[in-house]
Amino acid sequence: MDFSIRAANLDDCKDIARMIMELAEYEKVSDHVKVTQKDLEQDGFSKNPFFHGIIAEVPEQHKTKEGHTKIGYALYFYAYSSWSGRAIYMEDLYVMPEFRGKGVGKALMSKVAQLALAAGSHQLNFAVLDWNKPSMDFYLSQGCFDITATMGYHCMRCEGEALKHLAQL
Repeated sequence: MDFSIRAANLDDCKDIARMIMELAEYEKVSDHVKVTQKDLEQDGFSKNPFFHGIIAEVPEQHKTKEGHTKIGYALYFYAYSSWSGRAIYMEDLYVMPEFRGKGVGKALMSKVAQLALAAGSHQLNFAVLDWNKPSMDFYLSQGCFDITATMGYHCMRCEGEALKHLAQL
């Protein structure tokens, strides 16, 4: 299948927002999505972006029945490990269902890995839901490993009122 991978730009935000909702629906958490197209525009394409993105795109002749040519994305940001130094965190990796199994996800993830190495990063971190066996199998096949199983780490979060409470001195 013919597709290309490129850096996301401001004009991609509408499609990224659409695919974020598709991913959230697949993960059964669509009610948790608060990010809007405007948020993506401000947070990803300002002077000091909070994230970076990669888009997978097909030519017009392979567009979806809904008319979409942007068929996948990866969002990532730079991080730092106090043990190994520079790192990259891949927040999302998504490919529309009809384009899965055709190398698109691997190409997106490979591009994030290339950017990580180019920036001097020593690790690529990401999370996957425990019930998402197809994704887990894919990541394991790429040489990734489950740090929850091997090192015992759990991903923690503080948000909303708890975050506000924590921020008070």
